Amino acid sequence: MNKYLIALDLDGTILYDFDSLSETLCEFMKRVQDMGHKIVIATGRPYRSSKFVYEHFNLNTPIINYNGGLITHPRDKSFKEVNYTIDKEIIIDIFENNKLHIRNAFSEVYDTIYLYKEEKAIEPLLHANGATDLIVGDLKDTLVQNPNGFIIIGKQGHGEIMKKFIDHKYNGTVCCRIWNLSGEFDSIIEIYTPESNKGLALEHVAKYLGFDKSQVIAIGDGHNDIEMIEYAEIGVCVKNAHLELLDVADIILDYTSAENAVYRFLSSFLTNK
Repeated sequence: MNKYLIALDLDGTILYDFDSLSETLCEFMKRVQDMGHKIVIATGRPYRSSKFVYEHFNLNTPIINYNGGLITHPRDKSFKEVNYTIDKEIIIDIFENNKLHIRNAFSEVYDTIYLYKEEKAIEPLLHANGATDLIVGDLKDTLVQNPNGFIIIGKQGHGEIMKKFIDHKYNGTVCCRIWNLSGEFDSIIEIYTPESNKGLALEHVAKYLGFDKSQVIAIGDGHNDIEMIEYAEIGVCVKNAHLELLDVADIILDYTSAENAVYRFLSSFLTNK
């Protein structure tokens, strides 16, 4: 039987809200590893809010956080971490030049959060439970280290204005994308380094674990999963994935994360192999 490295996104792929996790999927993932396959989590989340999945699956592999900006191995302290950061002066410049369009913003250094201002409505985005520290204030006064990432919660409808500023001024030095949300959170922008993508991170982990590209399966749902899906030999997306991801996936599932799409696919695919 072929042995696979299976890369899994979290939000919208195996999680349909911030912390839902199927017990059926957890037990199945343990059996998958008993069969000789390896599983790696590849998420935009920080480690603190993906740790519960890592532990419920009983993984012993590196974990990809911040969309490839940080790769660590929770069970192997000798693992050489990969850590891409953004120059804090760029973050401050973007923040200061777009204050008119910004509702809130936060930046992260490992598990420390630098938050512009406290706001109940955005607390789910922070994944603050387990944070090393939460520092609130104007970023030009508080941000003292180069962060792993930067999230702007823009005022409704202001996302494209900020994206044009970033793309024009920094021209690929840093990258940004608007999250595919609607309503009052239709202008959330993620800013990241060019090196921070799940495809490069998955390639790094695959080589570390001794898997050839031909043995890699990746499953996701979002724009931030595109490079990972393109890298994998078998790129899979859930039914309601981002339109650009649907275009590059090898397999489009008939189910969503809320319908346990990953379990349905892998239980059939691995059994038939």
